[in-house]
Amino acid sequence: MLYFDTSLLVPLILPEATSSKITAFFRTLAADAFTVSHWTLVEFSSLIAREVRMGRLDGAAAMRADARFGEMVEASFTILLPTAGDFTLARQYLRNPETGLRAGDALHLAVAANHHAAAIYSLDKILLRAGTVLRLPVSMGIRTRS
Repeated sequence: MLYFDTSLLVPLILPEATSSKITAFFRTLAADAFTVSHWTLVEFSSLIAREVRMGRLDGAAAMRADARFGEMVEASFTILLPTAGDFTLARQYLRNPETGLRAGDALHLAVAANHHAAAIYSLDKILLRAGTVLRLPVSMGIRTRS
């Protein structure tokens, strides 16, 4: 199972500097192993709403992007429903101040860990650092500048 954080999926829907690299990276992976959690859908919708509030997307474009994301996830990913055990593990991760985690990222890592993900892909540097601290199989999957 390959678990994808929202940050790695956004460039597949919205144009970003990493979009072409992310698209190429996905072509190298076994599509039957793609996994996200229901939390990913909520996070993406939140990101789209923020883009509208900041004037970077209009309402119609936001609705199209959100619908496209939902369709992509439903067609290509296994969607995991976070369990009580996932929330418990996320709380444990948050109790370690060395991780610097936010709640949503802790939940991503917990869902992936509890489902024994072979890899956890993200572009979020805090999540990646925390995953390393927690000895989880985190990776950007691509090379970026910085």
